[in-house]
Amino acid sequence: MSNNNPILTRLSEALSVIVVGQSTLIQQVLVALLASGHIILEGVPGTGKTLLAKVLAQSLNASFRRIQLTPDVLPADITGTNIFDLNNRNFTLKKGPVFTEILLADEINRTPPKTQAALLEAMEETQVTLDGESLPLPDLFWVIATQNPLEFEGTYPLPEAQLDRFLFKLVVDYPDQDAEKQMLLNRQAGFAARRLDIESLPPVVTVAEILAARQAVKQVKVSSALIDYLIGLVRVSRQYPDLALGASPRATGLWLQTSQATAYLAGRNFVTPDDIKAVASPLLRHRLILKPEAMLDGLQIENVIASILNKVPVPR
Repeated sequence: MSNNNPILTRLSEALSVIVVGQSTLIQQVLVALLASGHIILEGVPGTGKTLLAKVLAQSLNASFRRIQLTPDVLPADITGTNIFDLNNRNFTLKKGPVFTEILLADEINRTPPKTQAALLEAMEETQVTLDGESLPLPDLFWVIATQNPLEFEGTYPLPEAQLDRFLFKLVVDYPDQDAEKQMLLNRQAGFAARRLDIESLPPVVTVAEILAARQAVKQVKVSSALIDYLIGLVRVSRQYPDLALGASPRATGLWLQTSQATAYLAGRNFVTPDDIKAVASPLLRHRLILKPEAMLDGLQIENVIASILNKVPVPR
């Protein structure tokens, strides 16, 4: 996935300097940002998930909050609450960390379903209701949730209906050898993420530019033939013999939207079949559900997605 948009190129380069060896991940994150869709980052500890969120917020000069989700976190810890002030004899609103532009929800599968639901409601409605009063969230409001794919003890996995609220599920892999060497060279040169050196990084893009880009994405043209191609892919997923659940109508609309964002990121005002293919895995991997017998046979969801893409002829 190339990046020829000058504004997004600046942002991508700023992220790549600190988050080394994750160019594909960065491109996918930017697509989700342009498409106004929240994301799940899945990876083992130490692969840079939190660092990516912090650097992105700093590069946009956006407000940033982080919630470390644990079993004892309550919904009010996320949304906020009204507190009675003994001095003034009235209630004052204490806003929770959800009132920010970029929110990092660390280890979302470690907090109970009631707390997960409070966060997901804010994500869906872009507002929070406290004591009957609806409070809007910032225009940019964007959630990056993380989860560890290896530890399941004491976790509360998100059900399918809640997973569907996330635009992308992105897998954060280990860096390759050259990238890991560059990470060590950066550390040797004095960079340390724990000292929050990223706070000294100059912003390269404004929040207003991102909001304007989101509007521009909606103007990217999609031909009738490509819409038919996309519908064909979705229908194949619903009839795929090894799947218990295919792509929903919501997934169809989001697939179109993210394809437009991919084209815009590449500096084009029209979508190509490659744009549609590029977002298939991050968009579908948490939405398609394998049948139990397929799981027992060791079938991987990525292989199913590749098979679906191969079954529908690409329009010329």
